[in-house]
Amino acid sequence: MLLEQTLKKNIQKIDENIQTACELSNRDVESVQLICVSKSVDNDSTKQVVDQGITHLAENRMEKLLEKKEFFKDNPTINWHFIGNLQRRKVKLIINEIDYFHALDNVKLASEIDKRAEKKIKCFIQVNVSGEESKQGVTPDALEEFIDSLSVFENIVIVGLMTMAPYDANSEELHHIFSELNRLKKVSEDKNLAYAPCHELSMGMSRDYCVAISEGATFVRVGSSFFDEEEKEVGNS
Repeated sequence: MLLEQTLKKNIQKIDENIQTACELSNRDVESVQLICVSKSVDNDSTKQVVDQGITHLAENRMEKLLEKKEFFKDNPTINWHFIGNLQRRKVKLIINEIDYFHALDNVKLASEIDKRAEKKIKCFIQVNVSGEESKQGVTPDALEEFIDSLSVFENIVIVGLMTMAPYDANSEELHHIFSELNRLKKVSEDKNLAYAPCHELSMGMSRDYCVAISEGATFVRVGSSFFDEEEKEVGNS
């Protein structure tokens, strides 16, 4: 379990980085929601994060999320994000246990979510802006058609777009990828679709969340910077 003093220091540093990135971008810090990606730590360490006031938690494995949600069953303040690839056969087991799903990228999965959901599910469409073959997501060119295809699903609300940058991307490449997702978001947002308002951008991780904020991120998914003994430096250029 992480030492409480180390965790407090890490969270303070993350908050300071977000504050600085917002100031440099002339943005209100309240426009950025910090998500703690707690996939690498146990329940007790996650509880320490929650005790520090973090209320948005993300997992990329169904079993881990369900385990942690049971652990926190008496805490109604937590917002649960599923950020991993979701197999259709597992949709029924988790879709009603989460508040946000960050990796919608095909119609068959959308159909299964719509079928199993007992409430409207807030989804981000995953867009493969970088074009990496190893990454999931719709291509930028296919995004408009994909959004149109989701209009028939009553239980899905497309709140925004999500992307991940290559691990070894330099600052220029990061700015390009994140700004392109923001452009795509604005195009989708301007259509004023009730089922796809697309007001949000889920982008930026521990290594690049400051760059993502500078390009319009509204949700940042930060993991290792919470739990490393010393927080890694993150770019803000």
